[in-house]
Amino acid sequence: MKPTLKTTRVSLFALPLAIFGGVATAGGLAEPVAAPAPAPILAPAPVPVGSDWTGFYAGGQLGYGQVEADELDGDTDGATYGVHAGYLYDLGSVVLGGELDLDGTNIENDTDGVAELDTVTRAKVRLGYDAGDWLPYVTAGIAQARVSSDVDAIDGDDTGGFGGLGVEYRLSDSLRIGGEVLRHQFDDFNDSGIDLEATTASARVSFQF
Repeated sequence: MKPTLKTTRVSLFALPLAIFGGVATAGGLAEPVAAPAPAPILAPAPVPVGSDWTGFYAGGQLGYGQVEADELDGDTDGATYGVHAGYLYDLGSVVLGGELDLDGTNIENDTDGVAELDTVTRAKVRLGYDAGDWLPYVTAGIAQARVSSDVDAIDGDDTGGFGGLGVEYRLSDSLRIGGEVLRHQFDDFNDSGIDLEATTASARVSFQF
């Protein structure tokens, strides 16, 4: 009986050691599992801000104008309406162009004899900034005004200069809307000794081809 009891006690004592030893051995032999490297996060490509304004365009304008001169009494103002056509060339952030436009007007003064500004024709140079769908610009050039008057001295036409500011917004690839304010100067109009100044503000619609 004694050997059997001793053998049983040894076996019971050795069993936990064997189990613990097996677990330890298994843990020691296991290869470490490497965590997968995180996937690189790619930044989105920058979206270009500008757009291409290059091309021919034509359209119409509707606005308001006022003529000033020391010799004119009362208001000399009225509606303006006309057409325009031109070409723009987009150099990147800078847009260059030229334009011709023609305005008819209802600007008149009847205080001291009837005087009416019949038409204004302009040859423009435009310099703008490509701001995507927006195009702010400055413009300047030569203008010719035609005046009908009971006063012979200013009845006729003369050439002067102008400058101004404008902005256009692209509604689609072929349609643009905008506005423009111009200041005109006609010194010694038609050799009359009268200096005329005219300011016009207009809303514009243009179609690009």
